[in-house]
Amino acid sequence: MYDYDCLLQSMYDIYGEDRYRKPSSHYYEKELVKTIQDCEANCEHMTVMLKKVKDYKHRTTQIRLLRDCADICGLTAKYIARMSYFSKHIAKLCAYICVVCGKECAKFPDRASQNCAEVCFHCARECKAFAMRS
Repeated sequence: MYDYDCLLQSMYDIYGEDRYRKPSSHYYEKELVKTIQDCEANCEHMTVMLKKVKDYKHRTTQIRLLRDCADICGLTAKYIARMSYFSKHIAKLCAYICVVCGKECAKFPDRASQNCAEVCFHCARECKAFAMRS
């Protein structure tokens, strides 16, 4: 078992700043977790759908980014739900990946890709807002 207070203090000493805040025990972002899980599910669904279309070989970048986005969203939701010390850091990374995925999806005119882009951009905004809170 780790002594988290000792671990946090050594992180403070190494980095010289309060980058690893201990979350309060009552702090749980239910709506944010739901938004992130919705993005994860949407990206997973899009991945399956795109593998069934004729031109899926022209969408390999989109498919790879959708998978990355779904994976980071799943991990981020878990970190936030369990109030991890690193939840804000992972949320910042999640926001970045969601933006990249959203931009790729927005390149395609089909309704599903356009919707996916909107979902990814919404998730990115929410994750970024969470990551920037003090």
